[in-house]
Amino acid sequence: MDIIRQISAGETSGALTAPLQRERKPHNHKRPRFHEVCWQGRRQPRTITIAMVFLPLCECSYKQTSSCWSIRGMASRSIFYFVPLLLLALLVASPPATAALTKPGSGDAGNATAAAKQKPGKELPKYKRVRALLTKLNRPALKTIQDPPERPKNYNFTVAGSGSEGVRNVVVQAWHATGEACPEGTVPIRRTTEKDLLRANSLRRYGRKPVRRGVRRDSTSSCHEHAVGYLNSEQYYGAKASVNVWSPRIGDPSEFSLSQIWVISGSFGNDLNTIEAGWQVSPELYGDSNPRFFTYWTTDAYQETGCYNHNCHGFVQTTNKIAIGAAITPESVYKGRQFDITLMLWKDPNHGHWWLELGPGLVVGYWPSYLFTHLARHANMVQFGGEVVNTWPSGSHTATQMGSGHFPSEGFDRAAYFRNLQVVDWDNNLIPASNLKLLADHPGCYDIQGGYNSYWGSFFYYGGPGSNVKCP
Repeated sequence: MDIIRQISAGETSGALTAPLQRERKPHNHKRPRFHEVCWQGRRQPRTITIAMVFLPLCECSYKQTSSCWSIRGMASRSIFYFVPLLLLALLVASPPATAALTKPGSGDAGNATAAAKQKPGKELPKYKRVRALLTKLNRPALKTIQDPPERPKNYNFTVAGSGSEGVRNVVVQAWHATGEACPEGTVPIRRTTEKDLLRANSLRRYGRKPVRRGVRRDSTSSCHEHAVGYLNSEQYYGAKASVNVWSPRIGDPSEFSLSQIWVISGSFGNDLNTIEAGWQVSPELYGDSNPRFFTYWTTDAYQETGCYNHNCHGFVQTTNKIAIGAAITPESVYKGRQFDITLMLWKDPNHGHWWLELGPGLVVGYWPSYLFTHLARHANMVQFGGEVVNTWPSGSHTATQMGSGHFPSEGFDRAAYFRNLQVVDWDNNLIPASNLKLLADHPGCYDIQGGYNSYWGSFFYYGGPGSNVKCP
């Protein structure tokens, strides 16, 4: 099972939210050292607010569980008995300031301001100290979670074609099988381990795609091969599709195979902007051959900006149901049951951020609009399909597979597919992806074939085995 680190949503979107608790310790326990203070929300109940004055007597400890990290407060029992005496002394020494701190119905900083106005001459120094303490304890938000996005028009929770015989639309990750779940106000984050870093070719570029030279169309280079369907004749504000999940064989540990949606803008030079999401098999990045749900973004053609998943500042996660970078299960079976996931990327017309949805109705999070240059306005290309890194091991083409590892001519329950391809137009309408163009960089290695029907709408099969007699 993936090791998932459960953190406060405050690490990506606000202040720390772990509740303060007290742990009993023997009377002879030495006084703990104060590290930092963790609170639930910005303003505490009256009793908690009074205790804030004595927070230097408490410390936070980090308790490691099988899948999560939780933060809890500690206080020595003997010190706790001493708190009422200090409280009494404070109430006698400065009743106006204390009353202001505990007065219900107003914020801490506001009450402190009121106390200062009551006796501006004598209370000003104490007010400054109180305000400094409040500033220290009530940490400012690192991120502000936006209001729920406005979905495209014609959107509904029924995925066309999901009831097709032999197909099941799923949003399941391996860590769900244990029954573990993250509470509201937290998000699951896959922990980066020492082994992850040791596998990387470059620590400086850990969590990023390789730098690409000779950028064209979608940043294809000699070592990146694609089989894609794309549109580039309009301005686009999103895309949606369902893709079945496989576990393709990887020929070399430094290579990967992925299937994803690209939302692209720019000149396809150094100013290329992309947002990407799908499933990926990458032994170097994840340490195994499981298909994993992933995200990616860049604003300079994969050079210095952007990264996978949460490996850099950028994507803001809002759900506690999905861990980005965690394994997807089950996988499709050759000549058997097919399992697919539905992805939608779209630009919220109200705030301009790019949102990601996985499955029917599960909003994962968003990329803030300020991350981008061209995509801050709209996309000028949308792509669906597969990508493989070919490092030419031993001087010949890689045996890394794309999709199921079988050519699209084999069809349903044998080849990988994308179905129900849609795009979001300028008026926030979700419409069929008509006039889809198909392109395979090396059809003898990885190919693509498209079609249309009433169940799947616009669709295509894609993929291949890599090295074979047609792909030396």
